[in-house]
Amino acid sequence: MAASVIAAGRRHSVGLRADGSVVTAGIPTAPECRVGDWRDIIAVAAGNVHTFSNTGCSHTVGLRGDGTVVAVGWNGDGQCEVADWTDVTGIAAGWRRTLAVRAGGTVRAAGRAREGACEVGGWSAITAVAAGDWHSVGLRADGTVTATGSDRKGQCRVTDWRDVRAVAAGYLHTVAVTGDGQVLAAGDPASGGAETSGWRDVVAVSAGSYHTVAVDAHGRVLAAGDNSRGQCDVTSWRDIVAVAAGSTHTLGLRGDGIVLATGTNDNGQCDTAWWRLRG
Repeated sequence: MAASVIAAGRRHSVGLRADGSVVTAGIPTAPECRVGDWRDIIAVAAGNVHTFSNTGCSHTVGLRGDGTVVAVGWNGDGQCEVADWTDVTGIAAGWRRTLAVRAGGTVRAAGRAREGACEVGGWSAITAVAAGDWHSVGLRADGTVTATGSDRKGQCRVTDWRDVRAVAAGYLHTVAVTGDGQVLAAGDPASGGAETSGWRDVVAVSAGSYHTVAVDAHGRVLAAGDNSRGQCDVTSWRDIVAVAAGSTHTLGLRGDGIVLATGTNDNGQCDTAWWRLRG
């Protein structure tokens, strides 16, 4: 599953090419889209935040093959100050925050400290992380999950989850895929949590601000939650190997490297038809 090949933010999208270079769709002059000189990238992440009058700025993060990290874009809270990170195996980006999993299972964070979402120093045996607007989620090697930060809608109430193999975090919700292909959800029910309980054979999930998308074992895409901008119009998509949910748009990577997009395109974030990515 090519989960880190595409990423979706508030107003931009990011894609990873087979040669290790990175492409973006969005406002061409925006700082988060200045990735033209990136090389040897093996995973990408995009800072996401719910769409509102005082949001919009974002950042983009890339993981290099040598375990170092690069970041561009909005740095108001130091979320792009990752140049000294080493031995990194996985990355995630939220609003005003960047997370990284290190080879030993510890986690580093850079960015806004106010809600406690950067308080990950005590985490151990972590294999993957996810970053919501104001909360951070960690998946342990034993399939259990931990979370820190804002719990306004119960999005951090994940301690009883078991046999989890993937996690994702949105504005006020958290979702996970279990070993048998079911989806767990915590937090704001308006983000589609109730509907996801009936999904089966799921292999990956992504959480937008108010919607949730997933890929099943047959390459089909499922979506639930807010569809006011068409971000859940994915029922016709086929042969999908990865999905990424932004604030109000959704990306799907096909097995042939083509990227489909639906939802808000106010800033050109859905202009991905020309991309050819690592499948």
